[in-house]
Amino acid sequence: MSLKYALSDTLVMTGRVMRQVVRSLDTVITVLLMPVAMLLAMNYVLGGAMDLGGIKTADYMLSGIIMICVLSGVSYTAYRLHVDVQKGIFERFHSLPVAKSSILGGHVLTSVASNAVSVVAIVLVGLLIGFRPEAGLFGWLLVILVILLFIVAMTWISVFFGLVAKSVETVGVFAYLLLGLTFTSSAFAPPDTMPAALAAFAKYQPMTPIADSMRLLLLGGPAGNSLVIALAWCFVIAAVFWLLSVKAYGRRQR
Repeated sequence: MSLKYALSDTLVMTGRVMRQVVRSLDTVITVLLMPVAMLLAMNYVLGGAMDLGGIKTADYMLSGIIMICVLSGVSYTAYRLHVDVQKGIFERFHSLPVAKSSILGGHVLTSVASNAVSVVAIVLVGLLIGFRPEAGLFGWLLVILVILLFIVAMTWISVFFGLVAKSVETVGVFAYLLLGLTFTSSAFAPPDTMPAALAAFAKYQPMTPIADSMRLLLLGGPAGNSLVIALAWCFVIAAVFWLLSVKAYGRRQR
């Protein structure tokens, strides 16, 4: 099948999954309203009690809230994919003259598009409560690159778990593990304020350079090594879980 038809099929599958997202009110509430509520709570309830080295709460927290927003969104990608598997939707599509790659591709593109919209909404709320980015055009482009790569990496993790999960109840377990990594990174508190063992863990786990690079770029400063490490982590995670997902998908076709 030619690339043209594969792309066309992928867009059709993307439209199908996107309609599911739009019609699901609980998805909108969880993916968007929950991170917004967290941002408001941290800014207005906890902000006065936090020492962030002179950085405003909204400026410091926004990168972490963006990450939480993405992790909430990709957990629904895993759920929708798992439901397709359990209901036999995959088998029905395999019997049709469509590109097999488009079936996963539709879920992936929907995840990237819907999460990108959610991130824009979070940034707009941040601006309303005092977030004041100082990034120039090039800085914003780098921030967008980091966010998109982060979404892609997390999406492929969700695709893998959506394919291999044994039940709907266990399909979202990976999201809790990733949320744990986010809360034990520099996303919401400087590692220097943590106990020594936790600070060492926070320093070397992937969520810290991702959060740091977004924050530094948005505040107008150079991200330096944090940006390089963040991009490397995103590429490695995306590549590893893409390969695992392709293998798991291949087993589903047998």
